[in-house]
Amino acid sequence: MAMNLVTIADIEKAREAIAGKVARTPMVQSVMLSDRIGVPVWLKLEHRQNTGSFKLRGATNALSQLSQAEKQRGVVAASTGNHGRALAYAAQSEGIRAVICMSRLVPKNKVDEISRLGAEIRIIGKSQDDAQDEAERLVRDDGLIMVPPFDNAHIIAGQGTLGLEIVEDLPDVRAVLVPLSGGGLASGIARAVKAKQANAKVIGVSMQIGAAMHASLAAGRPVLVEETESLADSLGGGIGLDNQFTFWMVRELLDEVILLTEQEIADGIAHAYRYEREVIEGAAAVGIGALLAGKVQAEGPIAIILSGRNIDMDQHKRIISADKAAESTEPCPA
Repeated sequence: MAMNLVTIADIEKAREAIAGKVARTPMVQSVMLSDRIGVPVWLKLEHRQNTGSFKLRGATNALSQLSQAEKQRGVVAASTGNHGRALAYAAQSEGIRAVICMSRLVPKNKVDEISRLGAEIRIIGKSQDDAQDEAERLVRDDGLIMVPPFDNAHIIAGQGTLGLEIVEDLPDVRAVLVPLSGGGLASGIARAVKAKQANAKVIGVSMQIGAAMHASLAAGRPVLVEETESLADSLGGGIGLDNQFTFWMVRELLDEVILLTEQEIADGIAHAYRYEREVIEGAAAVGIGALLAGKVQAEGPIAIILSGRNIDMDQHKRIISADKAAESTEPCPA
């Protein structure tokens, strides 16, 4: 498989296409994490994006590539929540019909927000693959245009604009920690970062249960995994057995993949809230969680992408409360 699937030129073109429609999010240094790790640690605050996640970049770029006739047909996507929200937002802003297909595992807060943005909702089955089957049916039967959540050149290029911003703000970056699911974010960022800073490592981080890209890399080909509930719900779902882009790009460009326990993900959420004053979802907390767990071996500076904030706030409260309870039972230092 040729590695010029998505080029740095594609990513730079995407930046032009999304300019004025997508926020350029800030990078801030984490004093707490920098002190703990012993090298500078920077946080890319992508959870402050307009729809609360990085997905708006790819969705906006993908819609910019459609003809007027295609826009009139409407768009459809399968989503674990954040892509659907981004596509609904981008479609609403251009007056395009959007249908979002999701499984029953998608949290209610994400479903409600997509509905609020005017998209039509289809809840199908109990996995991302079930939702994808329904999206493909709507393409076949109703003539809608598919806008995939990750395995699409325009989506990857849009997400890659994050990598351009990271290298501009942190030119001497040595490692970038990226949440890893279907691979659209990881492959786009890896392409951009390595084109601009050849010495930088790009490390994917996912959960131990149901990490489809990790299982596929281990098998040497896209494979199915059982989708299970996780605090990092946005990282759930398969990568598609007929994956055209992200599997090959991730395999070529990522330096390492790290897997976290549910407790390590919760620790990342709690740290972000307590010490960084940021509310983030589980998928966004995996980079912090990997550092806290001592699973990252990298020279600094390190950039961590906080990819989204669309967590159920009752769940967030339970995680923070459990963290406080655990801390209160620890013995006081002598």
